[in-house]
Amino acid sequence: MAEHTLSPLKRSIVGVQFMFVAFGSTVLVPLLVGFDPAIALLAAGLGTLLFHGVTGGKVPIYLGSSFAFIAPIMEATKTFGMPGMFCGLVAVGVVYLLMSLLVRAFGIKLIKKLFPPVVIGPVIMLIGLSLAGTGVDMASGNWILALVSLGVAIVCSIWGKGFLKLIPVVFGAIAGYIVALIFFRDSMDFSAVASAPWFSLPHLTKISFTWKAILFMAPVAIAPIVEHVGDVYAISEIADKDFVKDPGLHRTMLGDGLACILAACLGGAPVTTYSEVTGAVSLTKVTDASCMRIAAITAILVSLVGKVSAAIQTIPSAVLGGIMLLLFGTIAAVGISNMVKAKIDMGKTRNLVIVSLILTVGLGTLGKFPFSGIGLASVVGVVLNLIIPDERKHAGEKVVENNPENA
Repeated sequence: MAEHTLSPLKRSIVGVQFMFVAFGSTVLVPLLVGFDPAIALLAAGLGTLLFHGVTGGKVPIYLGSSFAFIAPIMEATKTFGMPGMFCGLVAVGVVYLLMSLLVRAFGIKLIKKLFPPVVIGPVIMLIGLSLAGTGVDMASGNWILALVSLGVAIVCSIWGKGFLKLIPVVFGAIAGYIVALIFFRDSMDFSAVASAPWFSLPHLTKISFTWKAILFMAPVAIAPIVEHVGDVYAISEIADKDFVKDPGLHRTMLGDGLACILAACLGGAPVTTYSEVTGAVSLTKVTDASCMRIAAITAILVSLVGKVSAAIQTIPSAVLGGIMLLLFGTIAAVGISNMVKAKIDMGKTRNLVIVSLILTVGLGTLGKFPFSGIGLASVVGVVLNLIIPDERKHAGEKVVENNPENA
């Protein structure tokens, strides 16, 4: 749909709808890692407006809390505390800025060279697998609620139509919450909702400079950066415009990076392009970027309603656990799908070595190193990909570059 063909009222309605499409996932991330949901909404809104400012308001993209950082945030919080962990999240945004400069200087080929599917696939798998145990632990608190949430999310994923299929995880959480209200209300505490003010400013956090937290968290940005590239290509296809050239991939990365830094400074998780909203754009055929800015302003206004944040935090952990069982398994499956689509031949020794070491390093505990887990595994994957010779090149065969959309 051409820009500004909708009336201001209709654009406002569509914009609010886009915010609610992203609402569930945006607040789910802080709930899982112990952040204030109001901060997440505020960071998503301000981050989206910042992104649009950097990109000239041309790209119909909404930014929200990134699922890729849930496991690293949990681990970093245990190791470095909240202030140190947020320092690491600021570093994530800096990595985006550096990649923006490199893309501007060398083009998209650099990303394809550094982060091919043989590296990104297993890294994405790690993001899901690393939290499998946490999901089971949370679900075990009340398996009835967990299974209701899980079951509804699966049904919506497989048989849902339109909006229902777009955000199955959110509908699963809603179903679990309703069952909790009906059968397990006595175990839920609503005192915080009653005492919460209608209007309140989200409480911002402190940041403490910690080198180890930076080294731990910064490499985790690799997977979301490649996901960002794929999302920009996807929204370009939906809108029938080449956003990779105008405003340019380097500008979209710069906007996302600055938004990540802003989110961390506020006390929220890094934000990234939201596939849910991209799906909604495809469904509604509304590609007017101003609708995303309306969605961002709506998120900011909602973040100022104190009772909303308090009510969100009454969701039982078992409901979230049931959602995590599907969510993180799905993320791991996306990593596998990434390699399958790219036709990665696991019969090749080179690919087998890279994937194996990424998984073992990422899932293992390496206390001797200043950083470990997903971050270290990502670095290991990039280095191995650069130093291990490609068997096809060694044999004199022509190697076809992978499309960045596969990443």
